[in-house]
Amino acid sequence: MTLTLTAADLLQLPPVVDVPTAAAVLGIGRTSAYELIRAGAWPTPVLHLGKSIRVPTAPLLELVQVAR
Repeated sequence: MTLTLTAADLLQLPPVVDVPTAAAVLGIGRTSAYELIRAGAWPTPVLHLGKSIRVPTAPLLELVQVAR
């Protein structure tokens, strides 16, 4: 199931988000997002913090053309 986010929701996101949230911003599924990250094809920077993967919000918003 893909989460639907409004422009107002996007503006309330923290500075970094988890992969399922980043996937929702782009309108893709969680599994597809992890596959893109693993293949090095994710369109924005990705932070690998130990076992956690986080995605900075600012580049995501820029990609989907939402001004903060």
